[in-house]
Amino acid sequence: MACAGLICVARICGAAPVVWAGANCELSAGEISGRTAQLVIAPLDEQGRPRAIPASAAFISFSVNEKFRGRDIDGAQEVQAGQMRFTIKTRPLAISIHRADGTLLQELAFDDDSNGVMSFHTDAPVYGLGEGEHQFDRRGTNYQMINGQHGGPGLLATHGATIPVPFLIGADGWSMFTRSPWGQFDLREQRGRFVPRRRGLGREPLAIYISEIDEPADALAEYVRLTGYPVMPPKWVMGYIQSHRTLAGPDDALNIAREFRDKKLPCDALIYLGTGYCPLGWNMGHGSLEFNPDSFPHPAEQIKALHDLNFKVVLHINAAPSNLFGSTMAETSDSPFYIGNYWKRHLPDMALGVDGWWPDDGDELPVEARLARHLCYYEGPLQARPNTRPWSLNRNGCAGASRYGGWIWSGDTQSRWATLAAHVPVGLNSSLSLTPFWGSDIGGFVPTRELTGELYARWFEFAAFNPLFRSHGRTWHLRLPWGWNTGETGPIESRDVIDHSELHNDKIESICRQYLELRYRLLPYNYTLMRQSADFGLPAMRALWLHYPKDSEAAKIGDEYLWGRDLLVAPVVEKGAASRHLYLPAGTWHDWWTGEKVEGGKWLNRPVDLATMPIYARAGAIIPLDPVRQYTAQPASGPATLRIYSGADGDFTLYDDDGQSLGYRDGSDPSTVWIHFHWNDKAKELTIEPDARMKKWPGGAREYTVELAGSGAPPQTASFAGSKLEVKL
Repeated sequence: MACAGLICVARICGAAPVVWAGANCELSAGEISGRTAQLVIAPLDEQGRPRAIPASAAFISFSVNEKFRGRDIDGAQEVQAGQMRFTIKTRPLAISIHRADGTLLQELAFDDDSNGVMSFHTDAPVYGLGEGEHQFDRRGTNYQMINGQHGGPGLLATHGATIPVPFLIGADGWSMFTRSPWGQFDLREQRGRFVPRRRGLGREPLAIYISEIDEPADALAEYVRLTGYPVMPPKWVMGYIQSHRTLAGPDDALNIAREFRDKKLPCDALIYLGTGYCPLGWNMGHGSLEFNPDSFPHPAEQIKALHDLNFKVVLHINAAPSNLFGSTMAETSDSPFYIGNYWKRHLPDMALGVDGWWPDDGDELPVEARLARHLCYYEGPLQARPNTRPWSLNRNGCAGASRYGGWIWSGDTQSRWATLAAHVPVGLNSSLSLTPFWGSDIGGFVPTRELTGELYARWFEFAAFNPLFRSHGRTWHLRLPWGWNTGETGPIESRDVIDHSELHNDKIESICRQYLELRYRLLPYNYTLMRQSADFGLPAMRALWLHYPKDSEAAKIGDEYLWGRDLLVAPVVEKGAASRHLYLPAGTWHDWWTGEKVEGGKWLNRPVDLATMPIYARAGAIIPLDPVRQYTAQPASGPATLRIYSGADGDFTLYDDDGQSLGYRDGSDPSTVWIHFHWNDKAKELTIEPDARMKKWPGGAREYTVELAGSGAPPQTASFAGSKLEVKL
């Protein structure tokens, strides 16, 4: 054994060779961070050289501090990488990974044959693996890891499209990302099994990133270390987005926009589907970027009229070439498949004022092309508007998509109660392993006889606490907040079935209004959650496990979740429900609607009516609430409210900026504020002060009404102008 510096190179006569998938290999181990190590088992080529890890757009560039490289091992080889200690044995190959305190973190064992199967322990719930398929704890199922709406196990109707990501998180403190080769994860037995595709065996290394997790947030921090940090969305994306299908004619778009404003139903953006998936959309057909004169005869004037009503305009586009390529828009190429050239086709529409894009389909695109398209719809708009945050909504993606601001929705699901129920855990696992920017078609895309006002209202309530708050689907007039009391479905598309007895339900609009207004009131809280996603990879939609990792009951639960740190949401997903059975982790909780205090660490039945989705605020929570707006950029009509929930000390750091520029990256946006709130429960005192991350107070004052929820104490006023102040309640 020869050692050079920190790297040990095994070359021992008589030692056992490293063998994987029936081939002699070179094994290397390196440190990426104190928590994450890279393991590479590389088959040797014809010249005896280790095969290289294939390039992948899913990963950003990062350095690896190599600790070991060897082809033959005598006995057991010990390697230290970060906080972990690896013990490597051959005959057959096995790698044990221990924490610094000596406890076993994970154990990788390799079958002694040509199949290359790697097993690992799954002694606690396992999360991740991207979007779709069986939920919530991933154990008990074999995941084929096939992308798209039609390549999975027939769960599109209820669980949505499958966007597989080979990233797993163990609730007992580990995460693992298999970079290559591609393969399936069989989690049906006591030990999990990674089964590589045969066509990759012998031609590419097995490359694994293994992480030690002390707190669940560590898993997300290490994930973005590998795949890149999410970018901040424009603030308008935190409002409501209304999708259109077939338009009745050139006046339809503006008439619907006016109705939102006349009814005072908050909305920020309108999406227009392309012709082809509906008889009359915004364009001339699949892949077209030309406006349809039957729906948009004067696009410049029509878009301006929508802008004048303070709506953003988002256009649907599909039929991207399957061999789309490019790692930056700064490259030079004559190929029409290069993203820079493909993007040039969009420039006339951008010049008319289009605000965002909806790149649909893409099931057939390989990972590189999927991510190239995400990059295209990020860097492309930045060329046209260099200091305006782009936004795109995608049906496909992969790990790394969030660094290009690509939001993902769950695809063409059916309007069923089972779909709504499945989507709660689908959203949680997507948020843990694909992107923090996730959502679904409110009500389900394909109508069935289960699509009633009740189902739509329950889905609307749930979506108000998704990052993406957007309604879309066939019989699309029923996707309008007022659509359930008009007697009309909108155009009936092929095979659509609807219960027409539901078309005069006057309860639904008021319920939609209630949750629209709540979403807009929560704008300062929600926008801060987006900043947490950008800084730490933390999703807004969080499995209970993320903040209650030592609660074994919480670790199992995928049908309720935390919205940020302070709010617990329990969607009602059963038809005709009169109560919701839910779990509250330990601590004191406050019912959002009634103010009732409830001690946690137990299950309870919370009575509900159609307008009520259970929401709880934890003791110590400080929730900022704005006055109701009709769109996110509308000036506030009065002071914001700081609602404090007693029973524990608490902290909240508010983030705000201009909502559209890139100045958040380096703090150059002069409107940026970071305000720290601390609640001293015993003293009943709130401290408001600048957070250390704020470079300079932008001037003026922020007016607050401070209230102690459920106390009956009179609210106090506070005017914060950048200097510390204290408010006694």
